[in-house]
Amino acid sequence: MPLDFAATWLKLTSLFIILLGLLVALGAHPAVSLPATLLADAVFWPLDGAQLIDTQAAHVLAAIGGGVMVGWGVMMWLILDRLLPADPKLTRLLMIEATFAWYLVDSTGSFVSGAGVNVLLNTILLAAIVLPAWRLGTGEVATAG
Repeated sequence: MPLDFAATWLKLTSLFIILLGLLVALGAHPAVSLPATLLADAVFWPLDGAQLIDTQAAHVLAAIGGGVMVGWGVMMWLILDRLLPADPKLTRLLMIEATFAWYLVDSTGSFVSGAGVNVLLNTILLAAIVLPAWRLGTGEVATAG
């Protein structure tokens, strides 16, 4: 995988994380929480309408979780845009190590809470980040694209 393609792929992945974070954050307000409610229902497969985001605690956790995801996506974008051209090896380390830290905590919590589908989704996102990030810091210089 060419280095420029890896960087572009990772930027697109960071945009996906930002959009997903915004979707989760919608769960903070009942009037717009349907997308987040459907996501919650999907990760506790099957789709049966049993998972609702209808308490104050669920609303605040949606706001916090969505905000963290948006921040993570923005940080990924900035690392790729600003740091990658100057220090590809550090960029690689940050992308891979932070992703594994997220994956371990999120997937463990998802598993113990009964949201096994989320572990599968997390694994797909892990691969979408780690596989192209592995290409960073291999000696080629990336352009900020």
